Amino acid sequence: MSHARSPTVVGVQNFNAHEDAVALREAMKGFGTDEETIIQILTSRSNAQRQAISQAFTHEFGRDIIEDLKSELGGHFEDVIVALMLPPEEYLCKELHHCMEGMGTDEHTLIEILCTRTKKEIAAIVEAYERLYNRPLAEHMCSETSGDFRRLLTLIVTGARDEEAGVDAGRAQEAAQALYDAGEAKWGTDEEVFNKILAHESFAQLRQIFEEYKNISGRTIEQAIKSELDGELKEAMSAIVECVENAPAWFAQRLRKAIEGLGTEDKTLVRIIVARAEIDLGGIKEEYERIYDKTLNSDIEGETSGDYKRALVAILGPA
Repeated sequence: MSHARSPTVVGVQNFNAHEDAVALREAMKGFGTDEETIIQILTSRSNAQRQAISQAFTHEFGRDIIEDLKSELGGHFEDVIVALMLPPEEYLCKELHHCMEGMGTDEHTLIEILCTRTKKEIAAIVEAYERLYNRPLAEHMCSETSGDFRRLLTLIVTGARDEEAGVDAGRAQEAAQALYDAGEAKWGTDEEVFNKILAHESFAQLRQIFEEYKNISGRTIEQAIKSELDGELKEAMSAIVECVENAPAWFAQRLRKAIEGLGTEDKTLVRIIVARAEIDLGGIKEEYERIYDKTLNSDIEGETSGDYKRALVAILGPA
């Protein structure tokens, strides 16, 4: 997204994959596991550094580090560590696959992963999905969704977004007028027009379109979407709009929903903290505190415990 990068995990200088691999092997060998060392090493290395550790581990010991970690760890703590060890696009593929398998589809996760990513990130996910599951992501998704929601996600997954063109104020005005004519200006809503514009235009161009929309309509595009659309399509479009305007705030709100209420949505918690750690988790923490007047760290410490809590807090960094 166009917001300044604000990672909480940036990797370490003077990195030595071999030394880390040996230290991790020691932490898992013999009786008992040294969870502290595992947390300390893996939450401070970048994903690229963790991939190098994984290769060094196999080279040195002839073992798969993820399999070893799985056999030593358990529960949500294991989920965090395995998520850290997978390449980002493979981890998100696993999450997408999980949310579409079995009874019912978790549309919230589909939206969280697909509507908030750049074209480049989507392309990496699409490539990895087919490699991992031997079936195109678009095909799997089409069998699990329907209607305009399916059409929107299909456009996103097939790489319709144009991120090469610069911002064009004239075109932005035309698109804003088209959105207005397709929604507020008529009886009923032409979802096709909303789909086309929100899935095709770059985030920078969309920002300009939304400004123009306000000038034409006197309302924000969010207000229009909330009153003109419903169901999953409304949720997906709102996610795109909010991420164009302020992605960290959107993720902060998603985290809040995962934390409050009965029981914690641990899968969502782990996914956002791990997947955004090298992108904008610092910004997400700031937005969380701005919106809810409490720190994300304190809320997570209140909702989690043990090594699971220690690992998440280590990724979050100081409050």
